[in-house]
Amino acid sequence: MVMYKEDYVLNSRGIQLFTCSWKPEVELQQEPKALIFLCHGYAMESSITMSSTAMRLANAGFAVYGMDYEGHGKSGGLNGYVKKFDDLVLDVSSHYSSICEREENKGKMRFLIGESMGGAVVLLLARKKPDFWDGAVLVAPMCKLAEDIKPHPMVISFLTKLTRFIPTWKIVPSNDIIDVAFKESHIRKQVRENEYCYKGRPRLKTAHQLLMVSLDLEKNLHQVSMPFIVLHGEDDKVTDQNVSKLLYEVASSSDKTFKLYPNMWHGLLYGESPENLTIVFSDIIKWLNERASVKNQRLETELKHMNDGFSTHK
Repeated sequence: MVMYKEDYVLNSRGIQLFTCSWKPEVELQQEPKALIFLCHGYAMESSITMSSTAMRLANAGFAVYGMDYEGHGKSGGLNGYVKKFDDLVLDVSSHYSSICEREENKGKMRFLIGESMGGAVVLLLARKKPDFWDGAVLVAPMCKLAEDIKPHPMVISFLTKLTRFIPTWKIVPSNDIIDVAFKESHIRKQVRENEYCYKGRPRLKTAHQLLMVSLDLEKNLHQVSMPFIVLHGEDDKVTDQNVSKLLYEVASSSDKTFKLYPNMWHGLLYGESPENLTIVFSDIIKWLNERASVKNQRLETELKHMNDGFSTHK
């Protein structure tokens, strides 16, 4: 059984943000293996599109937390609008850090899972607090936009200048991301019918912020030092698989893994066939289990040594 809860928090700018959690019911006094924090993609949300991901992880013994960014899902703010990416990262950092600091969560490992734009959020969270997070699962991370969806350089230059005057206008030319992100047609239908997913053209300032963040991350991949696994579909037409491979090659982390899936698209967490999803989540859960078990074994050993020392000095 999985316990699901919803709540709202206020960010530093007074905007109400939607939050949610999925926790395995505690049986036989067993605590969750670790804490998992979800970072959803652009125009997506947590409680519906990320629910199947969270349920798989909770059923595997992890406590899972999600939140909708400002301008996304059930949170406040102009729909589909990212005025300042740093503010979005600050909101996520503040809320997720507060969860880690709760008494019942102290000592538990902390893992981030970021999909697409959420992958960029994860990498910036790690940059913000490099020693706070124990590892990350990066799913088709937005370290560089694929050429198929990027406007012509001249168009980018012109639109960049316009951001000062009409930042919220939906005038950025783009392909239908839903059509190229999700392989399964019934998933594309679900996303289109989900009222909490933004489906308009990208707003001018939003597109500019995403482009600037992806350029920044692409230039600084070598700075990534935390343990991570990066997963990418070979047929992804939204984010660039070559940059995920480059991240694996140049990151300074001593614990890093790269998985490239033949014939899979961008939406690896819920846009593929059941057979493909089984493959992807098997890799994710195996990676998480291996790292959580090492930490738990170390804690058990330390506790045993403490108890042995206490018995010796009684």
